[in-house]
Amino acid sequence: MASRSNHTLFCLMLLACLTLAGCYLPSYKFNGASIDYELTKTIQIDNFPIRSAYVWAPMQSIFQNRLTDIFARQTKLRQVKKNGDLQLAGEITGFDQFNKGISSNGYSSQVQLKMTVNVRFTNTKNHTEDFEKQFSATTEYDATQQLTSVQEELVTQMVKDITDQIFNATVANW
Repeated sequence: MASRSNHTLFCLMLLACLTLAGCYLPSYKFNGASIDYELTKTIQIDNFPIRSAYVWAPMQSIFQNRLTDIFARQTKLRQVKKNGDLQLAGEITGFDQFNKGISSNGYSSQVQLKMTVNVRFTNTKNHTEDFEKQFSATTEYDATQQLTSVQEELVTQMVKDITDQIFNATVANW
């Protein structure tokens, strides 16, 4: 009987220790943002117009919506139209297709689609973090498919990749 009560007492003590230890574990942000919200409260995200030779009109709104959404979901920054503590501006500078693979009959078998966005980032609270830089993403599709039939899905994938890169470069300090 003493063995059973010792085992129960041990389990209760272990549970108490784990509970207390859990209170003192460091907290981690899984969104990767490292923002001092006492200093930085707002973000200004300007429109990113399309300045590429090839234009697919919905691409701009897909990009703009995803960019504003990622900052709204993963930070506590309030989005403003002007004079933001953080400022993002730029343009979509490239949307190109390239033959990626050739089949045995000499025709293209794979096509690579590439999207490039130029970004100007200003941190009005710490200008050492300011930059202008290009972000790009690529994806491939089978050449037997028409671009128009896969374009929305592929652009959405590339936009997600690029906006994640922008988020990481601006507020995640990666």
